[in-house]
Amino acid sequence: MTGLETPKMAPYSKVWNLPNMLTYGRIVAVPVVAGLLLWSGSTARWIALGIYVVAAITDFLDGYLARKWQQQSSLGRMLDPIADKVLVAVVLLVLCADDILRGGHIWAAIIILSREVLVSGLREYLGELQVSVPVTQIAKWKTTVQLVAIGFLIAGPAGDALFPSLPVVTTVGIAMLWVAAGLTLYTGYDYFRAGIRHVVD
Repeated sequence: MTGLETPKMAPYSKVWNLPNMLTYGRIVAVPVVAGLLLWSGSTARWIALGIYVVAAITDFLDGYLARKWQQQSSLGRMLDPIADKVLVAVVLLVLCADDILRGGHIWAAIIILSREVLVSGLREYLGELQVSVPVTQIAKWKTTVQLVAIGFLIAGPAGDALFPSLPVVTTVGIAMLWVAAGLTLYTGYDYFRAGIRHVVD
């Protein structure tokens, strides 16, 4: 065929497929949830909790749908863990600023955030060596407990108002966050133990 060939366009499905759209939505949800929590008030907290729950569900759905529909992409693999970590980090920081997490309980948030930064750095370094560190089952449990704990803490005072005699919602959230922090320490050690020999080599 003669004439100039039409330049190939980038396949939009790689960028705008449903799994990636769910990841984009989770990123967009981060400032919305943070803003609602800083706005304060029971109504704002319940709305923030609803958005957070939807965002947490998409954390499971985007990977599941990408594998089921064979729509994995480099963009999705890059953004998915970023969206997860940003959601957790920002909400924990806002909860500390909102005085839901205070005193010694702030250390649970510090442990979780420190582990995320350290493991991300290790994964990035090992990625340059083309070494992958698989996600363990305990790490998946840690993520689940962590997400549920943060959900309880988002409800916080609004949930406690349903039980006037005892702030049970905040108490359960803090207890679960410490469980997540404990699992975080274990899985962080596990990752470093698996990756340290590659670093030494």
